[in-house]
Amino acid sequence: MKFYIACDHAGFNIKDKVKEIVESLGHEIIDLGTNSNQRVDYPDFAHKLSLEVLKDEGSYGILICGTGIGMSLAANKHKGIRAALCHDAYTAKMARAHNDANVLCFGERVVGLGVAESIIESWCDTSFEGGRHANRVKKIEIE
Repeated sequence: MKFYIACDHAGFNIKDKVKEIVESLGHEIIDLGTNSNQRVDYPDFAHKLSLEVLKDEGSYGILICGTGIGMSLAANKHKGIRAALCHDAYTAKMARAHNDANVLCFGERVVGLGVAESIIESWCDTSFEGGRHANRVKKIEIE
């Protein structure tokens, strides 16, 4: 899998560790910033990542902020992005299996590094189930 990753200042402290986790699972990761813990606006990074994921078919995104809420809200403004705020391995699995989520969001202030690792592993180990879920995913896209 190919991942893009971005964060704001509130997600910066774990971003490099998250990148290591993704790479250790054999996946490619491209860092879109931020590159310090100086205050930035999370929507700027959510939009930047969303545009890259939309351009690069089959890729995924990881967005990290303090809670993950702001990043998921901003990313979901883009048609074709299904950003899921995940707090544990189960929510990550369901986001992939039932919602075909293509952007994983979580909060540095909400999950620790160990939980983040289990979230990423679950995300990477899970495929979209399709079937009855495919029609539901289509209904998310509003023209």
